[in-house]
Amino acid sequence: MTSRIQIASASDDVARCFDVMHELRPHLTQESFLAQVARQQAQGWQMAYLECDGAVRSVTGYRLIENLAWGRILYVDDLVTRGADHGGGFGSQMLDWLIAQARQHQCDQFHLDSGVQRFGAHRFYLHKGMDITCHHFAMKL
Repeated sequence: MTSRIQIASASDDVARCFDVMHELRPHLTQESFLAQVARQQAQGWQMAYLECDGAVRSVTGYRLIENLAWGRILYVDDLVTRGADHGGGFGSQMLDWLIAQARQHQCDQFHLDSGVQRFGAHRFYLHKGMDITCHHFAMKL
């Protein structure tokens, strides 16, 4: 099995990522997903996907940002591997690729948030050498 990771910049590539991203973001329809991705890409957000044997297996959305707290960081908004492919190493390949992107862009740190209920994801991130460093607070408006 040969896999490759590439940026989803063409609209056809973005559309191919919907089914996998929908597993993480079930509130999105394909139409709202495509529109949201276009808006976020205009703001510097990027989406990448891992393809293996002609199928999209893992998708990520990320951005390079800078702030006073952490300096230059690569922040991951979304990271999902197709449910049928959990345990296949695709998520690990994608996370390694993201960390390499952060290093390539001379980031000081690499960050992501994960829902408190996602225990499997937390075990994965800890296994990959990440630390739990803060609580994220939010308020719906």
